[in-house]
Amino acid sequence: MKRNLIMMILLVFLLAACQTAEVAPAETEVPQTDVEAMPAADTHDEEMPAEEAAAPADGALTYTLAAGETTLSYSVGETFINQNNKFATAVGVTGSVAGTITLDTANLQSAALSTITAEVVEFTSDSSRRDNTIRDRFLESTKFPTVTFAPTAITGLPENYAPGDEITFQVMGDTTIRETTLPLAFNVSAKLENGALSGQATTTFLMSDFGFGPISIGGILETEDEVSMTLDYVAYP
Repeated sequence: MKRNLIMMILLVFLLAACQTAEVAPAETEVPQTDVEAMPAADTHDEEMPAEEAAAPADGALTYTLAAGETTLSYSVGETFINQNNKFATAVGVTGSVAGTITLDTANLQSAALSTITAEVVEFTSDSSRRDNTIRDRFLESTKFPTVTFAPTAITGLPENYAPGDEITFQVMGDTTIRETTLPLAFNVSAKLENGALSGQATTTFLMSDFGFGPISIGGILETEDEVSMTLDYVAYP
């Protein structure tokens, strides 16, 4: 009997130990749920830096030359031999000019220009006879319709700029007329007002340097060799 009693007591202790072992893992499940909730909060906090990185790095805007508001013109002195050497200034204009200007008013030194192109075959003056002669015999713009200017450097920009102020600076670049490319420097004025960038760029060159002048039509007229070129521009972002 004593032996049976001892065996029953041992059996009760063994059952109690087994029940304790089964309950212990269940108690650890609650801390595990709390730990899983923590990364969700951390992930939410990490979204803010990603949104900040997507913001623009600076305030630069690209302005496109406006068709109908931008023109390229030439002016050259001419003498009419058949009119008692009457002197006049011939002016021709084209409105087909394309290009862009990238500008940050807080950092003008970073300003940049794309290649500027102009359809000189569309040059129109007060004389269709002059225009046709230039297209066919001298500038030969019927064959070489486009003049290009590829900027290489910008100098003289101020450190600071206030909208509405007019500034002046220089732009150097390679100009291609017909099949000849030569460096030219433009004196430029610019003003940013009401969202529009406007101004003027001027230069001079010798027609003979590009192989098409001075123009001479025997017994009728002769032109000067030097030509003034002016870009009056308006550009919008």
